[in-house]
Amino acid sequence: MTISRRRLLKTSAFAALTPVLGGVGSLPVTGVARAQPAAGGAEWRHALSLFGEIKYPANFKRFDYVNPDAPKGGTVRQIALGTFDNFNIAVAGVKGNIAGAVGLIYESLTTPSLDEVSTEYGLLAEAVSHPEDYSWVTYRLRAEAKWHDGKPVTPEDVIFSLDSFKKYSPQYSAYYSHVVKAEKVGDRDVKFTFDGPGNRELPQIVGQLTVLPKHWWEGTNASGQKRDIGSTTLELPLGSAAYRIKDFAPGRNVVVERVKDYWGAKLAVNVGKYNFDEIRYEYFRDGTVALEAFKGDQVDWRTENSAKNWATAYDFPAATEKRVILEEFTNRSSGVMQAFAMNIRRDKFKDARVRRALNYAFDFEEMNKQIFFGQYKRIASYFEGTELASSGLPEGRELEILEAVRAEVPPEVFTKPYTNPVGGNAENVRANLREATQLLKAAGYEIRDRRLVNASTGAPFEIELLGDDPSSERIALFFKPSLERLGIGVTVRTIDATQYENRQRSWDFDIVVALWPESLSPGNEQRDFWGSKAADVPGSRNVVGIKDPAVDKLIERVIFTKDRADLVAATKALDRVLLWNHFVVPQFTYNKVRTARWDRFGRPPEPPKYGQSGFPSIWWWDAEKAAKTGGRS
Repeated sequence: MTISRRRLLKTSAFAALTPVLGGVGSLPVTGVARAQPAAGGAEWRHALSLFGEIKYPANFKRFDYVNPDAPKGGTVRQIALGTFDNFNIAVAGVKGNIAGAVGLIYESLTTPSLDEVSTEYGLLAEAVSHPEDYSWVTYRLRAEAKWHDGKPVTPEDVIFSLDSFKKYSPQYSAYYSHVVKAEKVGDRDVKFTFDGPGNRELPQIVGQLTVLPKHWWEGTNASGQKRDIGSTTLELPLGSAAYRIKDFAPGRNVVVERVKDYWGAKLAVNVGKYNFDEIRYEYFRDGTVALEAFKGDQVDWRTENSAKNWATAYDFPAATEKRVILEEFTNRSSGVMQAFAMNIRRDKFKDARVRRALNYAFDFEEMNKQIFFGQYKRIASYFEGTELASSGLPEGRELEILEAVRAEVPPEVFTKPYTNPVGGNAENVRANLREATQLLKAAGYEIRDRRLVNASTGAPFEIELLGDDPSSERIALFFKPSLERLGIGVTVRTIDATQYENRQRSWDFDIVVALWPESLSPGNEQRDFWGSKAADVPGSRNVVGIKDPAVDKLIERVIFTKDRADLVAATKALDRVLLWNHFVVPQFTYNKVRTARWDRFGRPPEPPKYGQSGFPSIWWWDAEKAAKTGGRS
């Protein structure tokens, strides 16, 4: 799937949501104008883009990467890890554990194409308009858009949805904070007014709002109790999309079924998509158990995140007989920062020298060799894998941007290219640990009785590496001895998903592994990742707790860029300042998605350029392959 604002929270507490936060940031290029002007004289358009010309014209029939004749039918079984106790996406990330299937039943005003970097076409909305200064946007809903109970999707639903997300979700509240008013301005028109002009991505951000049914949420359930949009629920929710929830067993599985009379089935943006009659999400508390379930033909598709498993775990008969297919899909749609994230709200991590020392203790090269079969690359940028990653020394427009904050950033930003320490052999490791010891001494720590202590107070330096995935313990356990050689007391603790989420929401941790996926065009979501205002908001993505004036200024510079070149320069400047503050110990990445599947499915000849595998949305059940593969019918 493409990493855009609707996808970026897939790895956070909002894992089930379809419209996820992300960024865009450069100039929206509009599509073919409609015949009638909107309010204020702006033209109606069928699409918005932030990267050059729109590929598909207003009268296009389908996306190029789909099979318009794909058969409908069959069931696909997928893995979900953890548990769930909630179907209400308005409080996801704040209350309960959201079910993995919920994102499939709702729709947004627009939907992306997967062969363009950042272009949105109308879904619930048939047209969009905004003025040249981006101070407002109006969306016109399709007359045929319906909820699964047959009632029309209305401007009131859109306004209710925005208000609900802003009220109950800290992340969305911050993200939509620039929307100061949403109002109905026609039978099917809803207008969003922003708090100022010039923020070029706001029209597209609003288009990616998940729309909820106001009449359903303001009604009563089967027991006559009034529903509460601010509470968790396991009542089957009402949606408008191609799928509805058919059945579930709390904490064990969720089944969605294709809506046979789906209102949007013939829309150009939907042709060739949503081909499975059912999609099942089978929940597993442990990744090892999930792998065994896949090998035992209890699930059909697996995304493999473990290099060790990829190298060693797929030698079972079905794989050697090619009834199970192993395939990697290149990720062209996103970058990433994955790291040991230190909670700098705590005094022991406030000094950047301490944070840098921990990086010197991390021997990635040896870990890559011993644990990962040499498959990974060390991350050296918050935008790793994209043209937005900084390198070398700043120059040109990037240097001009950094000059404005020179007095507020580490001097190394201007004098040294950022690099991670390199280990991999005994000599390098000793040198790195010596450097770490010097940094800790300069930060006010010393060794007493083989323990690192605060030289002034005598308090021992102790940390807890907290996680919720037993399969990730080996990474923390590999890191632990190096830290202990510095005299640091280290505890590795793995807790269940609910405890972990609650502790992270309340910032009750020393170090966790955090992941920030980055779109190819970052923007407003950077405030939630690194902005000062987000640091104290429970549930925000500012896991580290960054409150840095220079970072805040650079985030605003990214958001209010005027063209693509300016966006790239501003993002590189932000990247460089984040790196030289040593907020995290960068981990590792792999630019392909490893997948394993039972050979029962068909797909278009080429996956969409920015859609990775495109599974399951553009795949289909292949009865002939399924018969040859054997197993379930």
